Amino acid sequence: MTEFKPIKEGKVREIYDNGDSLIMVATDRISAFDVILKNKVTKKGTVLTQMSKFWFDYTRDLLPNHMLSVDVQDMPEFFRQPQFTGNSMMCRKLTMLPIECIVRGYITGSGWASYQKSIDVLEKQFPGHGLEYATKLRDYTIALYKKCAEYALSRGIIIADTKFEFGLDEDGNVVLGDEMLTSDSSRFWPLEGYEPGHSQPSFDKQFVRDWLKANPDSNYDLPQDVIDKTIAKYLEAYELLTGKKL
Repeated sequence: MTEFKPIKEGKVREIYDNGDSLIMVATDRISAFDVILKNKVTKKGTVLTQMSKFWFDYTRDLLPNHMLSVDVQDMPEFFRQPQFTGNSMMCRKLTMLPIECIVRGYITGSGWASYQKSIDVLEKQFPGHGLEYATKLRDYTIALYKKCAEYALSRGIIIADTKFEFGLDEDGNVVLGDEMLTSDSSRFWPLEGYEPGHSQPSFDKQFVRDWLKANPDSNYDLPQDVIDKTIAKYLEAYELLTGKKL
C-alpha cells in the first residue's frame, strides 16, 4: 500500500496530492482565535465533509464545484482506513483565487472597501481580468447565499454569514472550492426564538469562542462537557439541514 503524506496542513484540514486530483481530509481538530485547541472533537471532521457534500450537491445547478467523491472506495487504498472514512473528499485541482468571499446578505461600509481591494488583488495575479473575476465572485457569492439561506430558513436555521472560496479550472472557468457552509465557516442561528439586538444562540463554534472568552486561563484546553456540547451543536445543524443522521 502506497503511503500518502499531506502536502499542506491547515488548522483543521490536511490536503493530499493524488496526481490529477487532491484529497481533502477534515480532521477532528478544532481552532478558535487562530489557535488549534488541545482537544479533538470526535466526528467533527465527518460533519464538516458531509455538510459540504450536501451543499455542493444542492448548488450544482448554480455553479460547478471541485467535489469528485466522498467515497473512500474511489480513492487510493491508503484512504480506505477507518480514520479517513466519512471525512475525506476527493477534489478537482484548481488555481485558487486569493480572495475569501464573505457574505452577510449586503455590502456596505468597510465591506465595500474590501470589495474594491479584491479587484486590485485579482488584477495583480490575473492582469486584465481583475474586475471580471471580482464581479463573478460577487455575483456567485450572493446567488449561492440567497439559494442556501432560503432553504435553511425552511429548515429552521438562519445563515447569519458564511464565506466561499473559488478557483479556476484548466479552461479558466470559475469553480467553487474549499468547504461550503459548514459550522466552521458559517454562523448558523436557530430561527425559533430569534430576536434582533443581542447575540444569538448558534450551531457553530461560537459556543467554544464564548467559553474561551469566559475562561481566559484555560490554556485552550476544553472540558469534556464543552466538547460534547460542541459536537452536539454540529450534529444538530447537520440533521436539521439535511434531514439525515450521521
